[in-house]
Amino acid sequence: MTAGETAAAMRVGGSTGLTIGVDVGGTKIAGGVVDESGRIVGEARRETPATSPPEIVAAIADVVKDLRSEFDAEAIGVGAAGFVDANRADVLFAPNLAWRQEPLKREVEARTGLPTVVENDANAAAWAEFQFGAGRDVDDMILLTIGTGLGGGLVLNGELYRGAFGVGGEVGHLRVVPNGHLCGCGNRGCWEQYASGRALVREAREFVKSSPSQAEALLERAGGDWTMVEGPMVTEAAAAGDTAAVELLEDLGRWLGEGIATLAAVLDPAVVVIGGGVSEAADLLLQPARAAFARQLTARGHRPVLQIRPALLGNEAGIIGAADLARRR
Repeated sequence: MTAGETAAAMRVGGSTGLTIGVDVGGTKIAGGVVDESGRIVGEARRETPATSPPEIVAAIADVVKDLRSEFDAEAIGVGAAGFVDANRADVLFAPNLAWRQEPLKREVEARTGLPTVVENDANAAAWAEFQFGAGRDVDDMILLTIGTGLGGGLVLNGELYRGAFGVGGEVGHLRVVPNGHLCGCGNRGCWEQYASGRALVREAREFVKSSPSQAEALLERAGGDWTMVEGPMVTEAAAAGDTAAVELLEDLGRWLGEGIATLAAVLDPAVVVIGGGVSEAADLLLQPARAAFARQLTARGHRPVLQIRPALLGNEAGIIGAADLARRR
């Protein structure tokens, strides 16, 4: 049976077991119908009206409506970029959306008529990688999502770890540098200020500004304006062999690996999965991360060593994980 024939068999009136995953980000709302094997068989999108909670709910409902016009789904999982309460119902706070104590589960259920589970987006992505991706062969793993910030999701002993109040796993806000760079959370020296896309851009711009003769490849990609340097430009230049760009990624990898060593001392996972946009640098980032981790691991040489692996599911992980959590509600 072809992929198209399989999808057709799952449409309205077809087989059951389908759920909808919705990944709500600062700029887009991406939804997908997901089967029991973690495959996305149908997709829909809307722009995110980030400043209006009622309009966000309406946009989520529109995505669900589009998907249900073709597929018979039984539940909805919503991955939200924010703090979600212990009941997986309310978004307590979202840094990039106008959600404060938002009863998202209740509102989505009222608009769609389907049972709904709300989960932090990084937790949803971690669950997807655990069930269907790079962590499917272990019981204990951590997902680190390196995008603009640094997100995390923990699966311990085969269960998604959420903490007493539902907001566990915010590893990007571990304090690694006392009185360091100011973080969006209000504290200083958080890990994500040194191991994230934002950190890479900050360091790259400072380097290009102070040493333009050594940063010709980056400056050219930025059209001669150091303020226009972006993370993907660093990755592209490094892949092309530019020494300065390679060193910038090595420095980011060092921060990443040292932080992973700290997580290993506390949580002892078998695998750390690296996802997010910056992970597209692949071994240019992962090799220095592995080396830094090996140098900093406590009791190194006398204990099993975890693996640092690239994520397998890419940008679809949040959709897949949210949908699977809805299935297991």
